[in-house]
Amino acid sequence: MLVNVENLYKYYNGEALLKNINFTVEDHEAVGLIGVNGCGKSTLLNIITGSEDFDKTPEGLGSVSVASGTAIGFLRQNSGLEGESTIEEEMLKAFSGLIETKEKMNELEKLMTELHGAELETAGAEYAQLSAFFEARDGYNINVKINRVLNGMGFADTPRDRIISTLSGGEKTRLALAKLLLEEPDLLILDEPTNHLDFITLMWLEDYLKGYKGAILTVSHDRYFLNKICTRICEIEHGRLTSYRGDYSAYLVQKEMSSQRQLKEWEAQQKEIQKLEDYVVRNKTRASTAKMAKSRQHMLDHMERVEKPLMFQKPPKITLEYDIEPTKDIVKVSGCPLAVGDGSGRRELLKSLDLHIRRGEHAAIIGANGVGKTSILKLIQGLIPHEKGNISWGNNVKTAYFEQEHSILNMSNTVIDELRDRFPSMSDQEARKALASVLITGEDVFKPVAVLSGGERAKLCFAIMANTRGNVLILDEPTNHLDLMTKEVLEDALAEFKGTIILVSHDRYLLNKVADRIIEVRKDGVSCYGGNFDAYSNAVNAKAQSDAEAEAERKRAAQAEEYRENKAKQYRSREQRAETARKRNRIKELEKLIEEAEINIFRLENEISDPEVSANYGIMSEKCRELEDTRNSLDQMMDEWAELSDQL
Repeated sequence: MLVNVENLYKYYNGEALLKNINFTVEDHEAVGLIGVNGCGKSTLLNIITGSEDFDKTPEGLGSVSVASGTAIGFLRQNSGLEGESTIEEEMLKAFSGLIETKEKMNELEKLMTELHGAELETAGAEYAQLSAFFEARDGYNINVKINRVLNGMGFADTPRDRIISTLSGGEKTRLALAKLLLEEPDLLILDEPTNHLDFITLMWLEDYLKGYKGAILTVSHDRYFLNKICTRICEIEHGRLTSYRGDYSAYLVQKEMSSQRQLKEWEAQQKEIQKLEDYVVRNKTRASTAKMAKSRQHMLDHMERVEKPLMFQKPPKITLEYDIEPTKDIVKVSGCPLAVGDGSGRRELLKSLDLHIRRGEHAAIIGANGVGKTSILKLIQGLIPHEKGNISWGNNVKTAYFEQEHSILNMSNTVIDELRDRFPSMSDQEARKALASVLITGEDVFKPVAVLSGGERAKLCFAIMANTRGNVLILDEPTNHLDLMTKEVLEDALAEFKGTIILVSHDRYLLNKVADRIIEVRKDGVSCYGGNFDAYSNAVNAKAQSDAEAEAERKRAAQAEEYRENKAKQYRSREQRAETARKRNRIKELEKLIEEAEINIFRLENEISDPEVSANYGIMSEKCRELEDTRNSLDQMMDEWAELSDQL
C-alpha cells in the first residue's frame, strides 16, 4: 500500500468540501479520480502530496499516510517547466543519481590502476557494487530512454539544445510530464494530463502509462483515457468518495447498479420507518400500548439510516438555436497561406489553405499541436491577416465563437455584467436565468470573471454563445476544463444543433458524437474524411495498412531484385575468376614458350655462324628462315604476355 487516507475532511468557510474520505492507492494500480468541477479532486491531490493541510474530526480522527521511501511525482494542472536550461539538460536531471554513480565508477576505474593489495580489493568491491546498481537501473540506456519519451511527447523535431523558457505553455507542460515519466516515481499523480495533447501524443502516452511499473493516480475528464489506463475509478460526489473497480465503462455500470440497490434499500427502510412512526403516534398515549410504543421509538432512535442515493444532479442546460437560415455555401477559403508572427518572427504553417464548409455541416479540424488548427479558425474569421488568396462568407451567416483560452472575456467584469454588456437589452432576471441554465447561480453571478475556474469560464462562454443565436458555431477545444456531466450536455446540444459547426477538438467522444466530417491538418497540407472520428481512424488505419502492405511488397521486390543482382554478380564473379585463372595459366605457358624460343634463337645463331653451315647455301637458307620465324613468334608471345600481365 503506497497511500492510505482515513477519515479525511476539508472545510472551506465552515462548509465541508471533503467529508470522511477513505481510500488507498496500491502499488501497480491506476486510479482515476473523477467528479464535477469544484468537488475537491485537485484539493485531495494537494493533500496527498503534502502541499495542502486537511482537517480532522472533533474526535481527532483523520490521517494521510504514505509508505516509507515512496517517491511521488506530481504534475499539476496547467503546470510546466521553467528556467534557462536546455531540454537535454533538464531531462538528464531525471537521472542525476545514475549520472553521479557513473562518475564515481569512472573515478574508481582511474584509481584502481594505481592501487595494490587490500586497497585495490576494497576499490574493486565498491566498483562492483556501483556497477550492479547502475546496470540494474538500466543506466547504459539513459539517452535511449530520453529520446523515446521526448519523441513520444511530441519533441521529435525539437532541438535538444532548445532553451526551455523559449517554449510555449503547452510545450512546457508536456516537457514537465516527459521529465516525470523519466523519473519513474513509485506513485505518478497527474492532474488533467491529457489537456493540450494531440492524438498521436495522447495515444503514445496511453500506451506508455498502460505499461507503467509504478502506481498512477490521475484526475481526468477524458473518458477514452480513463478506459485505456485505469483499473479503478474513485468518484467524489457531494464531498464523499466512492470507489469502483475497473475502468470508466465499468464504473458507469456499477454506479447504476449501486444506486438502484441503494434506492430499494432506502425505500424499504422508509416504509419501515413510516410504519414505526405511525405506530408510535397511534399508541404512545394509551396506557396499554405506551410501553410498546416506547420500544418502537427506541428502535427508530437507534436505527442506522440508509442514505438516499444521489440519483439526480441537475445538469446544465445548453440550448443552441438560431433565427435565420444562411446560404448553402458558408465559407470558402482559396489559396490562402497560413502564417503566424510578424517580420523576422513570421512562421509559415501552410503554404496554401483551401477549405469549403457547407450549410449544416459539422466539420472537425484535427491535427498535431502547433500545426495551425486554432490559427485556421482565426484566419477564416479575419482575426489574423492573409497576404494572398481569398476568404468568402455566404449571406445571412451569423457566427458565435468559443475561444479556448477565454480571452474574449473581460476579466474585470462580474459574471452577470459580462453577459449584460454583450446583450444590453437583457434584464437582470433574463441574465440570471441564462446563467442559471449553466449552473452559475446565487451570489456566484457577482463573482469577477478573473476568479472563475476554467470550467466556470467555459460555462459562461456557453451562456454567451447560446444567447448570440449564431447559425455558425466556431469552437476551439470547447470541452477543456469541463466535468463529465457538462461534457455530455454539450455533446448532446452540439449533436442536435441544426446549423453549421466548425470545431477544433482533441476530445474523441465529442468528435464521435458531433462531427460528420474530419479535416486533418498536417505540415504538408489538408485531408478530408467523411464521418466521425471512428470513421476517420478506420480510414487512416486502412490507409496505413495499405501503405504498409505496399511498402512490404516494395521491399520484397527490392529484395528479389537484389537477390538476382547478387546471383548475377556471383555468376560474373565465377566467370571472372575462371578468366583470371586462364590468363595466369596462359602467362605461365607463354613464359615457358618464350624461354624455349630464346634458347632456340641462340642455337640457330650459333649454327648459322658455323663455317660448314655457311658454306652450304641450302642449309644456310633454311636456318635463316627458321631463325626469322622464331624471332617473329617470340615477338608475338612477348606482346601477348605484356597484354595479359596488364590485365591482372
